[in-house]
Amino acid sequence: MFDVVIRSGMVLDGTGAPAFRADVGLAGGRITAVGPLPGAEAATVVDATGRFVLPGFIDAHVHGDAAVFDSATQLAALRQGVTTLVLGQDGLSFAPAGPAALDYVTRYFAAVNGPHPALDGGPVSVAELLATYDRRVPLNTAYLIPQGTIRYEVLGPARRAPSDDELAVMTGMVESGLADGAAGLSSGLEYVPGGYADMAELAALCAPLAGAGLPYVTHMRGYEAAAGPAVAEVVAIARRSGAAAHVSHYHGPAGTLARLVDEARADGVDLTFDSYPYTRGSTILAMVTLPDWLPLADVAATVDALADRATAARLDREWSAAHADLWPRVTLSHVPADSLRWAEGMALPDAARRAGREPAAFCRDVLVATRLEAGCVFGFPAGAGGADDPGPEQSMRALLRHPAQMGGSDGIYRGGHPHPRGWGAFARLLGRHVRDLGDWTWEQAALHLAGHPARRFRLLDRGLIRPGQAADLVVVDPVTVADRATYENPREPAVGVEHVLVNGITVLADGVLTPDGRDAGRALRP
Repeated sequence: MFDVVIRSGMVLDGTGAPAFRADVGLAGGRITAVGPLPGAEAATVVDATGRFVLPGFIDAHVHGDAAVFDSATQLAALRQGVTTLVLGQDGLSFAPAGPAALDYVTRYFAAVNGPHPALDGGPVSVAELLATYDRRVPLNTAYLIPQGTIRYEVLGPARRAPSDDELAVMTGMVESGLADGAAGLSSGLEYVPGGYADMAELAALCAPLAGAGLPYVTHMRGYEAAAGPAVAEVVAIARRSGAAAHVSHYHGPAGTLARLVDEARADGVDLTFDSYPYTRGSTILAMVTLPDWLPLADVAATVDALADRATAARLDREWSAAHADLWPRVTLSHVPADSLRWAEGMALPDAARRAGREPAAFCRDVLVATRLEAGCVFGFPAGAGGADDPGPEQSMRALLRHPAQMGGSDGIYRGGHPHPRGWGAFARLLGRHVRDLGDWTWEQAALHLAGHPARRFRLLDRGLIRPGQAADLVVVDPVTVADRATYENPREPAVGVEHVLVNGITVLADGVLTPDGRDAGRALRP
């Protein structure tokens, strides 16, 4: 007798092994049998004839820290087969933090994470944050300790190295976060204040990870043309600390980027990365359009500076003129100001023309009106050409095929016109890159989207279909699975994932969220 039996599907077990036809029996939230089960009885039977059965996908990089409580976000993930979200990305999230740090990261990263609905202003520990997710949502969650939040908690917006005593406090916060159940440490070195840290500081914070077997996960100091020195810093941190390293949303010329990973791995560094199947990114508008000589870790001071005529003139003279190619690549995704909300979904130059302003000046208008809380979608630069840079599309596809790659949507769910990747990345990988283009086999898809990230974050009872594993399972129609979200209509849920179970509970049936599954998710600890 089983709680659930999934019958007659082709099982892709997450190891990369060939698919095989089998029944899968579940009881007590676990997989208890895989194979022919002709006489099995179950309270629920799922007919998977003509379908693939895969382990639930683990989104290795996603900004669902607050959005996971929204049913529309839950549906967006589950309709792609995602059953676990790895939160706390880019060095900026809600814990561990006192009131000042929590207020800062909530405001500075408002266009990415938004406010957490269950936090009352701090202080909040990693354990307390994990408790807000556990059995409260239909998705599993894992959490990375955010280095930028820790730095703000100890140093505030200061742009300096910590003292020995301050560094000891920060390292202790990492150790406490790991004891609370975090799955690693993240940094966002193009954001502030995380980017104020040097290699030695970051390596010291990563040292506790080594003994736990958990990764340092980084939004590097640069991508595209800056990827070489950025990866060199990641490798130096890994060597000095002994921790494994993982690069977030790796993008740029595939020849160069793949070689950097291969060289590091050949030299004994445990280096992996995640990437998504799009050639545009998304982030806070301030990160893309402001230079680091502004006091960016002090929101009020930066807003005052942008409203100052002398600062505006300096920006035009030193920054805007040198980045004229940037403005056409920027689309406004989140403009939380009533007077400018009409600009959401518009390319920055088009919105500037409508407002009768130059693009740089209009960008400043948006940042001041929203107090830096604006978000954007931006196209990756075309690159320098040559054998190492076949262009953004071909580079993206080549990186997908790298054996150290795993899937991450980098989904951001804020704003009236967000990037479609939160609604479509995993379905796009299955429909376009597996079925249509052959960048992966179906067996490789299960490995890249489930097996690899489960091992990376030491979620050792996830990512595989075998007896004893947690029953996170996805039934996929290989013929119809596809993304429907576009840059024009980004909030369209995917199709072709019909049935999803999380911890043995049906959370999606016939593509619809189930009432019984609304609290099936667990806060996962390595």
